[in-house]
Amino acid sequence: MMTAATVDSAGTTSGTPSGSAAAPQPVPMIVLGGYLGAGKTTIVNALLRNANGLRVTVLVNDFGSINVDASLIRERGDDVIGLENGCVCCTIGGRLVETLIAIGERDVRPDLLVIEASGVSDPMRIAQVGLLDKAYRLHGIVVAVDASGIAQTLADRYVGDIAAKQILSASTLVMTKADLVSPEALQATTTRLAELGATQIVVTSDMGVVPPAILFPVHALTLPGAWFRPRPLGGANRTLPAGLRSFVWRSAGEVDRARLKAAFARYPGKLLRAKGFVSLASVGMSEVHVVGSRVAFTRHPDMAVQPSSMVFIGVLSDTEIAGLRDLLQAACIESSPSPG
Repeated sequence: MMTAATVDSAGTTSGTPSGSAAAPQPVPMIVLGGYLGAGKTTIVNALLRNANGLRVTVLVNDFGSINVDASLIRERGDDVIGLENGCVCCTIGGRLVETLIAIGERDVRPDLLVIEASGVSDPMRIAQVGLLDKAYRLHGIVVAVDASGIAQTLADRYVGDIAAKQILSASTLVMTKADLVSPEALQATTTRLAELGATQIVVTSDMGVVPPAILFPVHALTLPGAWFRPRPLGGANRTLPAGLRSFVWRSAGEVDRARLKAAFARYPGKLLRAKGFVSLASVGMSEVHVVGSRVAFTRHPDMAVQPSSMVFIGVLSDTEIAGLRDLLQAACIESSPSPG
């Protein structure tokens, strides 16, 4: 069964101001997949606990007519819509589309849409269904993997192909139940997932909590009182495996688009993901998404001009991060860097 739960932890209302003629921006959409029992609901509930005032709508697709996951998520949200049968891309694709259209037509739209797929669904196909509606923009396909049981699942002659396909569809892989395996076994699983997947972003959850940049739109990370704070470059990072680094870059002033793209291209294969808002020269505030070699800019004409801010994830050394920071700063026009 598919369920929608909307939560506003601060009790506030978001959306286009009354009387505004501006078209609403696409709602960021995440598809959360993973084989049965991988811990997807734990991740969703952790997300809702830390929503920090954002309106988060969650569609929960459980296998069968009794939606156990929906009951668990109702403890965090109260706007519930039901779909049946556990394979939204096949059996009930039409119902999913109808639900997405209804959400997109609300007077107050969510700040983030999360589709929790059933354990037997194909996250990639669900994402494709969701993107048929221009009211949504894909923020990522996150696939949860049970670190204690994935080897057995992949070796199963009946369900191994399903799990492998889910892993292949992911933009981020999240290992759950890491406390149930030894450090050596966890590292072996990390290596195998990196080999099986189309992404090198493999992180470990802590009671469902994952690096916020994976789940939340960039503006959620810059809200006053936000629960996430970037870790220092040299500090320990419990959620990122060895070799995978993250950092935040901020700068005042305008940014030259061509130079910025050149900076992104400087470390091919090493800069895996970047996203944020930048003040582009002659354009204004723009949303930027970098996935591998792909770069996408989306103009936000109604957004107040503010310092540029981006989050970066990659397999980068201290020297490479420093070099990338220099290139980013060189892309700025009469800018003054802020500490990241």
